[in-house]
Amino acid sequence: MVASKSKDKPNVLFIMTDDQGPWALGCAGNKEIITPHLDRLAAEGVRFDQFFCTSPVCSPARASVLTGQIPSQHGIHDFLRDADNARLTYLTGTAYTELLVEHGYTCGISGKWGVGNDYAPQKGFSHWYVCMYDAGHYWNPPMVRNGEVIRETGYLTDLITADALSFLEKQSQTEQPFYLSVNYTAPHHLWVGEHPQKFVDMYEDCAFESCPQEPEHPWFLPLTNPSTVRTDPVANLKGYFASVTAMDDGVGSLLGKLEQLGLRDNTLICFMSDNGFSCGHHGIWGKGNGTYPQNMYDNSVKVPAIFSHPGRIPAGRVDSSLLSQYDFMPTLLEYLNIPHPLASELPGSSFSHILQGDSSDDRQHVVVYDEYGPVRMIRTPEYKYVHRFPFGPFEFYDMKADPEERNNLYDHPDVQDRIAELYRRLEDWFLHFVNPAMDGARLPVTGTGQSQMVGSALTDHRTFNQNGRLYKLRTDSQATS
Repeated sequence: MVASKSKDKPNVLFIMTDDQGPWALGCAGNKEIITPHLDRLAAEGVRFDQFFCTSPVCSPARASVLTGQIPSQHGIHDFLRDADNARLTYLTGTAYTELLVEHGYTCGISGKWGVGNDYAPQKGFSHWYVCMYDAGHYWNPPMVRNGEVIRETGYLTDLITADALSFLEKQSQTEQPFYLSVNYTAPHHLWVGEHPQKFVDMYEDCAFESCPQEPEHPWFLPLTNPSTVRTDPVANLKGYFASVTAMDDGVGSLLGKLEQLGLRDNTLICFMSDNGFSCGHHGIWGKGNGTYPQNMYDNSVKVPAIFSHPGRIPAGRVDSSLLSQYDFMPTLLEYLNIPHPLASELPGSSFSHILQGDSSDDRQHVVVYDEYGPVRMIRTPEYKYVHRFPFGPFEFYDMKADPEERNNLYDHPDVQDRIAELYRRLEDWFLHFVNPAMDGARLPVTGTGQSQMVGSALTDHRTFNQNGRLYKLRTDSQATS
């Protein structure tokens, strides 16, 4: 066995989950969900409890992680509808994986790609094992291995893990550093009848107090398992929790393989979800598109985030610096000492020094920004302002006094100057970074999917999905807002 030995070029294992709420981790304080391996990973590194996605839906967030660009730069503003876009290449901009390859890394992916054209290995990946959307089913899924579609037999989470383990085994025989992206589909729906019974049974007697089933939100858009989440929430909660625990089991296998191969001490492990999720919180089952108009609740825009590298990242820390997925690319490149010639055009900044234990005081007053089409958010440690172009509704929350976002103070006379200042900062920031041709503020993003590139010459599909149910919901929400 030949393990990668160069300390100057550590290996990278990047693990991304799909729709995992920031509350859905044992180490985040949830006493009901079973995640021993992720809890161990957090104990061996640093967990960030104020880590935000760039957009609270999968495809825009994933594209932003890879490129460091915001949606209004790369042009993906909603989840990509598979039937329309599977063979279209969407992701523009330089991905950090392309830069890693230029500096000697072998890049592999196992799991969900999610940013267009599942069939073609791209963005520097030479190992390509990705899932094709199959109505959210977990058993016997269609997969793409290096351009060839295959119908696998087995449970999707286990298949992703097995392929990743094989990649690690192969790379352990070389001196070349590797980057491996393990993109689980868990805990994305479906949940009922979709996960191994041994994991479902772990929650047979669970009270699910961490997921209160609140009265249905007036803007609720039932995109997720609409037939059962309200009629049988307990069955869905069992499935959601079981899918997380099954994924955690896969993470344990990955950690064990790194240790077995002698690679753990020279491997940076990064764990995060693409976006957050609510399982009944605020009366929503979903993420940013769990409502129409789209929402920016913390459960939608915050994600679990853990980083670990023995001997380099001090262990056992929880850091509350405000960070965003658009900060990930500059952080990773700085950590690996890889330059990025276009860094000045990107909105993010590196938090590599925080990873390595330096003071985070310089991040205490940083603000983060989110967008989902015409919905934009600015978030400071104390306040959140949500602006919906062109006519609202608008929201302002005091996050210190009201961390659960129950009291919208937008019309309160005492906060008007503060709202005006936050809006000015929001406008200035987006004006600085937005590509006008990709500007989401002027686009009819509905939260029900994107079928082609913004500004595409194709005319056989709408760019953004629209339907009668959505327009009815829009009318109803305006009447109740």
